[in-house]
Amino acid sequence: MKIKIAVPSKGRISDPSIDILEKAGLGLKDNTNRKLFSKTYNKDIDVMFARASDIPEFVADGVVDMGITGFDLIEESGSDVEILIDLNFGQTKLVLASPEDSNINSIEDITNEMIIASEFPNLTQKYLQKNNLNLKIVKLSGSTEVAPFIGVSDLITDLTSTGTTLKMNHLKVIDEILESSIKLIANKNSYLNKKTLIDAISTSIGGVIDADRKKLVMMNVKDVDLDNVKKVMPAMTGPTISEVLSEEKTVAIQAVVDEDEVFKLVNDLRNAGAKDILVVPIERII
Repeated sequence: MKIKIAVPSKGRISDPSIDILEKAGLGLKDNTNRKLFSKTYNKDIDVMFARASDIPEFVADGVVDMGITGFDLIEESGSDVEILIDLNFGQTKLVLASPEDSNINSIEDITNEMIIASEFPNLTQKYLQKNNLNLKIVKLSGSTEVAPFIGVSDLITDLTSTGTTLKMNHLKVIDEILESSIKLIANKNSYLNKKTLIDAISTSIGGVIDADRKKLVMMNVKDVDLDNVKKVMPAMTGPTISEVLSEEKTVAIQAVVDEDEVFKLVNDLRNAGAKDILVVPIERII
């Protein structure tokens, strides 16, 4: 039983997607020469490269068993897929925007005589219907930001992460339509018939996500200092403590902590009596 995973062939989410697969133990055998297909170091799992916008339909239609793509693209295509996990990158928003100098400042200022340009006509149409609006939608395949300034439209819907690009193009956000990030998805039939292998892949990738920005902190602590150290030691489920064979009664402590806590924690641990402190990166948490 084999699994085929669709991965974006290019663009901002391609390299992070491949990086997650590699960290999950599914490294590509031929990552230097991007072909349509690549084998992984697991004989039962192959990767297919495709446009991110095509992946939801490829997964829904059973061309591949699993895929990595944006939630915005899944919703735009209307593909019926199983969303397994959020991959915690590629966060963006689909927003409604108008020119800075226009009188369109809120949804209440929009009338049906206006025109809206978008790379996401289906999501835009759903949004308009929800707000009882019936605008003409012009579908574009890029450079949506220029549409209001060349007479193509009065408004646009477009993806933005920080809003900087919109501001640079003298556009203002009127409303937020959808929040998106990158998802691991599966074909619904494949998920039923190949559940064991798909769950194994999902668990391994999920372990990489859970380990992101986590560190394993280990140290030796004399028994007399143990209570002081435990007070400053955070952990996911409490620190692990084990006895160390030494002349003076000593224990070894380890715990998983957030990367942002490490700098302060190490100094607090030293002041509490901890010795031989090690900070170790974590690949996966299962």
